[in-house]
Amino acid sequence: MTASPAADAAAALLADLVAHGVRDVVISPGSRSQALALAATSLARTGALRVHVRIDERVAGFTALGLSRETRVPTAVICTSGTAVANLLPAVMEAFHAGVPLLLLTADRPPELRGVGANQATVQPGLFQPFVRFETDAPVPGDGDWQGLAAPAVAAAMGVAGEGVPGIAGPVHLNLPTREPLSGALPADFSAVPGEALEPASGQLFEPARGPRTVVIAGADAGAEAERIAHEGGWPLIAEIVSGARYGRGIVHGYRALLRDPDLGGRIQRVIVFGHPTLSREIPALLRRDDVEVIAVHSGGETLNLDGRTRAVASIGAIPDAPQEAERAWMGEWMRASAASVVDLTAPAPDRDGLHSTDPATRGAAVRAELAAVRRPLDRALLVDAVWRATWPHDRLVFGSSRIVRVADELLGGKKVPVHANRGLAGIDGTIATAMGIALASQADAGAGVTRLVLGDLTFLHDVGALLLPPDEAEPRIQVIVGNDGGGTIFDGLEVASSAPRDDLDRAFYTPHTTRLEHLALAYGWEYQRVTTQAALDQVLTSPAGGRQIIEVPLER
Repeated sequence: MTASPAADAAAALLADLVAHGVRDVVISPGSRSQALALAATSLARTGALRVHVRIDERVAGFTALGLSRETRVPTAVICTSGTAVANLLPAVMEAFHAGVPLLLLTADRPPELRGVGANQATVQPGLFQPFVRFETDAPVPGDGDWQGLAAPAVAAAMGVAGEGVPGIAGPVHLNLPTREPLSGALPADFSAVPGEALEPASGQLFEPARGPRTVVIAGADAGAEAERIAHEGGWPLIAEIVSGARYGRGIVHGYRALLRDPDLGGRIQRVIVFGHPTLSREIPALLRRDDVEVIAVHSGGETLNLDGRTRAVASIGAIPDAPQEAERAWMGEWMRASAASVVDLTAPAPDRDGLHSTDPATRGAAVRAELAAVRRPLDRALLVDAVWRATWPHDRLVFGSSRIVRVADELLGGKKVPVHANRGLAGIDGTIATAMGIALASQADAGAGVTRLVLGDLTFLHDVGALLLPPDEAEPRIQVIVGNDGGGTIFDGLEVASSAPRDDLDRAFYTPHTTRLEHLALAYGWEYQRVTTQAALDQVLTSPAGGRQIIEVPLER
């Protein structure tokens, strides 16, 4: 086989990435990237890498994002030149804003074929410039090599080096030009020894003083640290459903109304923010107030600073001393108000006495009540409640940026469940692909549990290409639960619903459709079930799940 500098360079780079902790690579097929793809698949055969193949680069980017979200280790994406690279941009933007490590290995034409009208050649260097922590336009193999690129790339992706805030992960772009022959025999001794991933850099700890009336806010990707600080501080915890921190003794139910209450929300003096809060208008309003001190723990590519004077910190240290008497009273006020705000969606228990009554009227009424409970039609509240009850710490729960996630945020109680959502930019791009990546990562090495994705119909249709899975790859255990109301009813709560003519609102915003989801499931090889009652949904969610399931829940528009 012909020798190829491209093959040698690709082999060296992939082996070095594995040595620096990279475990997953997502490949989109293409000619210019063939050396990289062949090096990756060779390492996959030895078990040094897990390789995932996706024909659509946007799907590939978000699959990698999901893998990295779950593992917190950079996943590499390999693609060819031209528009293939541009299709990675939505995932790159989300990774930047959410602080997710990602490695972009984009093949390119050599310098002499750029800017001269050559086929499939465009301006790739700098394409992701505002959103990457590190980027380089590598030399063409033969003119130079790619040795030494892996270490700074992984370090930057993990927030240890590169541009941006220390300790904050993000995307990295390695643009890799090659000349023909684009592939060849790999080095005879080609192998890779897996190494440990770097730990993110840690900045100086901030230790908040006792005294001010404080609340802790946990937005998307906040994680367990938010609950720990609220617990140690003895402070109320306002945790969005996508935070992964909605549990513990300090959790606040019905937080929207309580933040609007002048006797509670109006008396807040200090807020400690983890993650990126996006699901309500009340939290941003609080963070803009002139009379509130805001301390925000860095979590993404942009620093939270809605009031223009927020103090950004790397992390929160141990809380000194025990809560003061005034702080305990403050906590008590929030907990009493929270207890009064709990929503219980549980159906009434069966009337056993009525069902066994000898009085026909009493027994008939009890039977009708029991049948009504069994046949109880689903709405958004019952949908999210059923999913929440069925999901446990060994599972993963993913929310799409649909109307349903706001319903979940308003209603669901506390539970220690790993939750993911693409709330860095709160877009609907790549939601199924992200969930697939999360499922693959959490179930690798015989991991237990099911990944459940809850999303609306338009979010589902926007990423329908992510349903495609190569037949030679293992199927993850994933349930995609689609609340189908036939269009984008999230716009019901926005200004346009009251300002636009009805026909224009339908056509340009609700975008109604008549797509048959069962036909899509059949085409892509997914199991499909349509459920309309709470009892049926409970049964589907708790039955042993093998492989990929689409669960359609028709909802009233």
